[in-house]
Amino acid sequence: MNSVSPSAAQYVGGVMQDDRVEMRRQQCNYGPRPSQTADPTRDAADEPDEVDKLKARFISAWNNVKYGWTIKTKTSFNKISPVHILGQSFLLNSEDEVERFRLAFVSRVWMTYRKEFPQIEGTSLTTDCGWGCMLRSGQMMLAQGLLVHLMPRDWTWPDAQPLTDVDFEVFRPRSPVRAAGIPIPSFAAPRMLNTPEKTSTSDSTARTSQRERPESTRDKQAEPIHHKLLTWFDDQPLAPFGIHELVEIGKSSGKKAGDWYGPSIVAHILRKAVAKASVVHNLGVYVAQDCTVYKGDVVHQCDLTQSRSPGDQLNHSWKSVIILVPVRLGGEALNPSYIECVKNILQLECCIGIIGGKPKHSLYFIGFQDDHLLYLDPHYCQPVVDVTEVDFSPESFHCSSPKKMPFNRMDPSCTIGFYAKTRKDFESLCSAVSVALSSSKEKYPIFTFVEGRGQDYGLEGHGSNHSFPAAHILPSRTVENSYNRRNSDEFVFL
Repeated sequence: MNSVSPSAAQYVGGVMQDDRVEMRRQQCNYGPRPSQTADPTRDAADEPDEVDKLKARFISAWNNVKYGWTIKTKTSFNKISPVHILGQSFLLNSEDEVERFRLAFVSRVWMTYRKEFPQIEGTSLTTDCGWGCMLRSGQMMLAQGLLVHLMPRDWTWPDAQPLTDVDFEVFRPRSPVRAAGIPIPSFAAPRMLNTPEKTSTSDSTARTSQRERPESTRDKQAEPIHHKLLTWFDDQPLAPFGIHELVEIGKSSGKKAGDWYGPSIVAHILRKAVAKASVVHNLGVYVAQDCTVYKGDVVHQCDLTQSRSPGDQLNHSWKSVIILVPVRLGGEALNPSYIECVKNILQLECCIGIIGGKPKHSLYFIGFQDDHLLYLDPHYCQPVVDVTEVDFSPESFHCSSPKKMPFNRMDPSCTIGFYAKTRKDFESLCSAVSVALSSSKEKYPIFTFVEGRGQDYGLEGHGSNHSFPAAHILPSRTVENSYNRRNSDEFVFL
């Protein structure tokens, strides 16, 4: 039996609002108002009153308890089929392969709910429990993009926590000799009851592979970069990719702390966050328009020679790029015809994952085995880590509990991420992803790559820098109809 996320059955925090209600709210908050006599109490009324503050504290406290614990379940993997994680493949038929899988999984950055961080401006919220799961999933995908941008492609965290037989077992399906699961050897001591998601770091090197990894020294040398990267996601107002900054950026799209953030909105928030940040160099984010990646727009954004005179000396002629593609893989439920296509995408080295999840329950998908997705779940509340301390522990930013779920439970609304370091990598990405997309049984692919720029197709007003998500396939309609759908995560199909 496949395990579920720590709070899958409990999550009810995020509810997507109806488009019309959202538009009325925005018109009420931002639209023109009739002139009236100045009211000295208006400013005070705009601030949360004591009742609202008390209500927010109560809900936050309840969510902290709700997502602060989990019932442990065991996730099973079979020895016959390979496990794929973001371009890597593992056949779990030996202890060495299990060790490779362990390092690859635990080295992914894990962002979860946090509590006791400074209040988000304009609110009394000191936790994102119950509403910030999609932002956390977006943080995980951005962190993966930054890892491959700054670190060697095969980097692994040298202090990766071990997997225990409480979380993980390998079995041979339908074996005539042994029908029950065959657990792998335990790589650590059993978990303590008060640490449901973590193991003791003192046991982190116990019973690892007998062969010393040759890249371990190099990985340890990369640890300062690893620690620096995690500080960028700190839950403090000044962190460039922290929850405070992402909420602030989301205000331009009509979102506020406590709202439900869809995968399309989060894609644009990440783009703006990277463009605004000064800590990341030679990296940009491109968000696809109308399920189409316009190669000319990517080249225009990343080819630095086009904006410099021929005599300029360039350290980099190409800006690395993260490409985010908001899509919808069906109507109310996932179209089974797209499953093979999603599998092929997750097998590509250029893929940095998929943010989506189950309905009203965001997850970050990083791989699969057979007909089950492998994911990281943000629905676990942890205390804030003070990353300003020297040698702070990154343990709570890495998960040692692999989780799976069937493809047919995947919500069709999601955003797929890719990374290309050089122009050659971008061209290879376009070719490889196009081949993966062609595996779909549907007449129309999930999304497409086309030559030229969006403005060549009459999309002058819908560039990648537009404030609202523009990831919908729109038929020929009036401009007014297009504008009315701009704030929605609904998709119109050809």
